[in-house]
Amino acid sequence: MKTCIEYVWIGGNNELRSKTKVILFNPDLSLNDIPEWNYDGSSTNQASGEDSEIIIKPRCLFNDPFRSIRDYMVICDTYHPNGEPHKTNHRKWASNVFNMGHDEEPWFGLEQEYFLINKDKEINNGVRREPWFLGFGSKNCGSVQEGRRTPTPQGQYYCSAGAENSFGRNVSEEHLQCCINAGIKIAGVNGEVAPGQWEFQIGPCTGIEEGDHLWMARYILLRVAEKHNIVVNFEPKPFKGNWNGSGCHTNYSTKQMREDNGLKFINQAIERLEKKHDIHMKYYGSGNEERMTGEHETASFNKFTSDVANRGCSIRIGNDTYKNKKGYFEDRRPSSNCDPYLVTGMIFKTTVLES
Repeated sequence: MKTCIEYVWIGGNNELRSKTKVILFNPDLSLNDIPEWNYDGSSTNQASGEDSEIIIKPRCLFNDPFRSIRDYMVICDTYHPNGEPHKTNHRKWASNVFNMGHDEEPWFGLEQEYFLINKDKEINNGVRREPWFLGFGSKNCGSVQEGRRTPTPQGQYYCSAGAENSFGRNVSEEHLQCCINAGIKIAGVNGEVAPGQWEFQIGPCTGIEEGDHLWMARYILLRVAEKHNIVVNFEPKPFKGNWNGSGCHTNYSTKQMREDNGLKFINQAIERLEKKHDIHMKYYGSGNEERMTGEHETASFNKFTSDVANRGCSIRIGNDTYKNKKGYFEDRRPSSNCDPYLVTGMIFKTTVLES
């Protein structure tokens, strides 16, 4: 009997890649039983053709929701043949950061927003048009402007139901079930404020686990959407104009923050994040300045702010946390295309390891 192992890793442009290895079935298979492998880094913008081998090392094991119950998927990180981490291997850096302060028990919960796009070109009155965001071209939604149907303003689509409001639920629901079957710590899903925009939440996870689970959840989303001939868009502001962009809001706490009088440590952490605002923005995703305009439930890209319950701030303290004087806070700055290893590692480094 055989077992399929899907090796999943991050390529040179922050994209997900994978390939399958077939091994002998082992009913007690664990991460240590999965061998290292390699791939052609010259095809992923991570190596030259003259020395193209990149090593992938298995790091976090999941059930494969697309194959049989004896098959698995594994998140890997990348190395040169001499054992040095590849420069795009941010997992190794983040793991080292968390290991320096593991007693703090950092918990994370990330809210991943994304848009769905119809891959096929549509034909309207005999004219072939380019693919479009789900809902933006629907006959059930909005009015026709400049030859294309434009939806009514955002508001009715958030957490909505009905064919005139919800677009792409089949992808979101299938993704949710696949994540549950894979063993991913998915906490929920919901429709977002724009048509064809959705969100899923991963967590709570401790330390490096958050990045592993979010990356695999992204990979599963791509695979589910692929079945439906749908493209997943993780850009922070893919549709211009009076529409919300997509973020990856990061909920965070340490052991001290969750204990009595933890609000003191939350405020201390926020003060440290304010001092490093410009540095953090360099690690929070590309194109984020287009999303963070100070409008559409965002803070300004260049200005750090914090408040209680205010979704227009860089850092938001929830009402329950403020009332109970302990809990977690939300960093609303990371973009939808961020690397969660960098985001979680930087937050922990700034708030715990630096003063």
